[in-house]
Amino acid sequence: MDARIDDAGMPRPADLPRRLVAEAVGTAGLLLAVVGSGIMAERLAGGNAAIALLANSLATGFALMVLITAFGSVSGAHLNPVVTLSEAWRGALPWSDAGLYVAVQVAGAFGGVGIANLMFELPVFFLSGRVRAGGGQFLAEVVATFGLLAVILACARRRPEALPLSVGAYIAGAYWFTASTSFANPAVTLARMASDTFTGIRPADVPAFVAAQLIGAAAATALLGWLMPVSASPTRERR
Repeated sequence: MDARIDDAGMPRPADLPRRLVAEAVGTAGLLLAVVGSGIMAERLAGGNAAIALLANSLATGFALMVLITAFGSVSGAHLNPVVTLSEAWRGALPWSDAGLYVAVQVAGAFGGVGIANLMFELPVFFLSGRVRAGGGQFLAEVVATFGLLAVILACARRRPEALPLSVGAYIAGAYWFTASTSFANPAVTLARMASDTFTGIRPADVPAFVAAQLIGAAAATALLGWLMPVSASPTRERR
């Protein structure tokens, strides 16, 4: 039997250093897609915000599909602290590993933003002044993150092979039906304040976004844990 496959026919998890590198590289790739496509879209759209958002949402959704497919078998391709915390809460990931996952996700996110800025001949990091405040934005982030975690948990338990497409499609859609354009990721939120471009966020607005994301993720984890108990799942979880 292949040493990378366990007795149940499931892929064995990679060792921790490989998982951490996969999370860092994958999250950097996600921010490259988000920020880089935002800059390109704004420059080419000629002031048409709808066209710019369409390009940004499609690029992000496609990138997520590819990144989850590429790194899912190594680290689970969380690429998002709330996904990692949800996994730890449910006992699918040790809390000690979860802390390291979150650290490398944040580091990778800032790395991706810095590279995106440099590619377009901008400063490596420069604080955003884009205002994203108000009760509607807060509610939008709760909704966006709740939906993302619900999609991830439901697919992981019922249709794991559909996870990359489902997550990418959800995020691309949520760009349009949420007032906040669906950050749904604390690492993404923190890093996007370091680029004063189309996808940026003012530092003062970051704490509310992160709080909303944690609330949405906790609600989704609790609800899906009740709706789809692991013991009732016909398919063993693969994340």
